[in-house]
Amino acid sequence: MCQIGKIPEDLQKFFKENPHVAIAFSGGVDSTYLLYAAIKSGAETVAYTIRTAFQTSEECQTAENIAKMLGAKQVFIDIDILENREITGNPPDRCYLCKKTLFTAIKMRSVADGFDVLLDGTNASDDASDRPGMRALEEFGVLSPLRMSGITKKQVRILSKSAKLPNWHMPSNSCLATRIPYFNVITKELLDTIKTCEEDISKMGFTDFRVRSDGKTATLETINEDRQLLENNKVAIETLLLKYHSTVSYAERMPHQ
Repeated sequence: MCQIGKIPEDLQKFFKENPHVAIAFSGGVDSTYLLYAAIKSGAETVAYTIRTAFQTSEECQTAENIAKMLGAKQVFIDIDILENREITGNPPDRCYLCKKTLFTAIKMRSVADGFDVLLDGTNASDDASDRPGMRALEEFGVLSPLRMSGITKKQVRILSKSAKLPNWHMPSNSCLATRIPYFNVITKELLDTIKTCEEDISKMGFTDFRVRSDGKTATLETINEDRQLLENNKVAIETLLLKYHSTVSYAERMPHQ
């Protein structure tokens, strides 16, 4: 059960000035803390969660469980993202195109529900130059209170741990489409393959990793701390990945805060 922790003064001030807000809620560490802070600061809020082929059912279930735990009203919005040929073509600005699609849907629904202020969980550690999707936030007037308050990812985790939020230590994640190299067409079959491979590898004890795939070659990225775990499971990993790919390679993944 979460408890009331100290909410940074700048964040309290933001919700005092914006007491009626919609939140784009993924169930990740950042959006969870933002939703928690909004509720504990007394703001009227609704959590809007997108469901597409780029998210796993487990991610959506986690978001639902956390929203219920916080006592938040939650609205799910389903989008058939694979119908968008611009996005499935997988250009370098895919994240921008996707975010634009998602925030169009959230904005329309939240405005219809009476919310004029839309927030997301971008924090002060997020690099705008490395996140083309942030262009969409500016275009739709989406506010990022954590970033505006100078709250970094590390601070979000500390604050979330203090509040006893269940996902404070959850590794950073990204949608399944980010596993597919640019210009390789995104298909349901490839997304399902990546999802299956990552689910099975997670059962081996890995938590912060990625399976990158173009449909032919799979590259498993693991953090240095899991080097021994990787060696212990290499036979099983290659048996798994070679069921769906012709070759397997490995790369080091930089640990996320």
